[in-house]
Amino acid sequence: MSSIHIKRFIDKVSHIEGRQGKDVVLPVSEARGLRDEISKMLADNNDMLSGKLNTPAQEQTIQVEIVGGRF
Repeated sequence: MSSIHIKRFIDKVSHIEGRQGKDVVLPVSEARGLRDEISKMLADNNDMLSGKLNTPAQEQTIQVEIVGGRF
């Protein structure tokens, strides 16, 4: 999942905090992208919690071989 707008927002907030600024300004295009990414993440999270994205966990077998060599 691409989250470029979220990363840009976090960077902007960090930059403003470093300069002790009070306001973060986003162009409308960035604000729309941020909104869309957050909406997608919330929808995916809701689907996951309701079981739509849950797949049964597959059993995994791991074989370990220990060779003593010359003890």
